[in-house]
Amino acid sequence: MLKRFFVSMLGTIAGVWVTIFIILFGGIVIAGAVIGASSESVKIKDKSVLYLKLEGDIVERLQEQSFMDFVNDYDSKGQTLDQMLNAVRMAATDKKIRGIYIDAAGSTMDVASRQELVEALKDFKESGKWIYAYGDNFEQGDYLIASVADKIFLNPVGYVDIRGIAMQTPFFTGLLDKLGIKVQIVKVGTYKSAVEPFILTSMSEPARRQNQIYIDSIWNYYASTIAENRDVTPANVSAWADSLTFAWTPEHNIKARIVTETCYRRNVENMLRERLGVDADDELPLVTPAKYIEANSDKFASPSKDHIAVLYAVGEIVESGYGGIDGSKMVPEIIRLADDENVVGLVLRVNSGGGSAFASEQIWEALEYFKSQDKPFYVSMGDYAASGGYYISCGADRIFADATTLTGSIGAFGLLPDLSGLVTGKLGVTFSTVSSSPNATFMSLTSPMTADQKAAMQHYVDETYDIFTSRVAEGRHMSVDSVKAIAEGRVWVGSSALELGLVDQLGSLNDAVKALAAEVNLDSDAWVAYPHVNTSFLERLLEETSQLQASQGIALDPEMVKYLITAKRISEMEPIQARMPEIVLR
Repeated sequence: MLKRFFVSMLGTIAGVWVTIFIILFGGIVIAGAVIGASSESVKIKDKSVLYLKLEGDIVERLQEQSFMDFVNDYDSKGQTLDQMLNAVRMAATDKKIRGIYIDAAGSTMDVASRQELVEALKDFKESGKWIYAYGDNFEQGDYLIASVADKIFLNPVGYVDIRGIAMQTPFFTGLLDKLGIKVQIVKVGTYKSAVEPFILTSMSEPARRQNQIYIDSIWNYYASTIAENRDVTPANVSAWADSLTFAWTPEHNIKARIVTETCYRRNVENMLRERLGVDADDELPLVTPAKYIEANSDKFASPSKDHIAVLYAVGEIVESGYGGIDGSKMVPEIIRLADDENVVGLVLRVNSGGGSAFASEQIWEALEYFKSQDKPFYVSMGDYAASGGYYISCGADRIFADATTLTGSIGAFGLLPDLSGLVTGKLGVTFSTVSSSPNATFMSLTSPMTADQKAAMQHYVDETYDIFTSRVAEGRHMSVDSVKAIAEGRVWVGSSALELGLVDQLGSLNDAVKALAAEVNLDSDAWVAYPHVNTSFLERLLEETSQLQASQGIALDPEMVKYLITAKRISEMEPIQARMPEIVLR
């Protein structure tokens, strides 16, 4: 028996080692194949067309990929805004690129991102090159981008859905009441409505007024832009929105100048072949932004030469954690750029609705250190640069925003859930406490705050607000009273923020880079994007093998996931927040 046991054990050990060897050897072989494939240079053929596929969630910039994302070739399934913008601008002067083909397949992008792409496409047309757009169907956001095209083609049984702009805010108070959960709130600012979903059942009147103002501003941009591109009036576009265009006939769409003509995808591709002089049997020479950028990588600035750093600050601001604006990583990155002799200036690209007030202050201070090195610091605002996003922006020498950027929301709040109604009231779990002082268990989730504790929290929030407004006053060269007059959590669109002095100029990231390049006497393409995105197969394999759990493929309803994520965020939030309300435009 003992001998059989040892034979069995040794056999098991040998099996484990053989398995490990096979995995490692297989990984090395796969890695070698991937690295070898990726090392092959991408070449752009003559008579090529830049192919913009508007599909899925188009994010600001490529984020670090998990191991499973890499294995599944995740980055080929979508495009990023920065890839699209850079490719469109470079293609305008590239003789090998004859035109742009926009394939509207249902994308998710916020309004300012779409605005930057629209402006880049307009600039492209100034080169004399053409743009075609096709859609089996056109959702409103995709149609805004496609409206720039010389010709818009719609599937004969497709639709164009123009319906106007709306926002919907979910309110969780009824659910929390049923669960026995109370959310204890302290805040500064009449308009600091980020806390309302946890204490009200509908928008307050100040929040509704504010929301209506910027919804109208955004729709005015949509209507005027589409009208200009399609040679109609904004009133025409508003009439389309009131008429439920998705039900219109093809003839009606053509007559109203919504589309140029209706035809199938293969017909459009044949038109492209004819225009390019390509044989009907040949494959269309379409090149995606990612491949186009890869093929022209030699045209981008080198980090070893004098350059402008374009630092992306995208997502929720947190003290530490994966994804978003991680203060523990962002701060040392800014310090490193400040001390890098080859970095002669900084454009911070902000696309954030805020988050941790503490992390925002740390990032602000690091940016002040950057300025102390006698290097200019500009900000380019994307879809959002509000609350904490504005906090980290306000010290810039110059701030650029799109007309539809949502910014401001200068305020602060504290949020602390009280789960006693659920844990004790419904589940019957009770607690006995022994402590050295009455406040030893402060910030416990299983008991409500006392009056003294709530007063202390309010004082802390007030102090945070005072620091925030003083940072804005210092950075924008305004009095604190002037800042507070436009603060209190109000959210402003970029065009209004310009009038109020919260931003300096309406313009894109490209405009900000050009302006800074002129100040430091560099070419406008002498910039490098930061932080470095780690996409190496071997690095991801070593660092993130835990991501293999994702291969289980558990599918959840997207709406349910959104609410679960909200609940998770509440439980993990720092007590003091500088963030704007979550806004979903439909």
